[in-house]
Amino acid sequence: MLVTEKGQVTIPKRIRTAAGVGAGSEVQFALEGGRIVITPVATPVRDDRRAKLRAAAARVRGSMAPEFRQLGADEIMAFLRDDGSAVPKARRGRR
Repeated sequence: MLVTEKGQVTIPKRIRTAAGVGAGSEVQFALEGGRIVITPVATPVRDDRRAKLRAAAARVRGSMAPEFRQLGADEIMAFLRDDGSAVPKARRGRR
């Protein structure tokens, strides 16, 4: 990985995703035995956003019809993108 003249590098997407680092995330740097270690910093803003997202998701899930509450995210998205045939057969009769 090449370091620019300004000392910048791009963190590969798979590593950013695994570490939970996104645009606006705060990180700290440390030097450990000749290695540069980058660690995400939990901030009140980031934690507050996650809490708000979890609360919003709970409200949405609570407002869903009972037969949809037991579906996973992938099943719900497949249903929304399709004509309804994506809902598992065992659950279709309970609409």
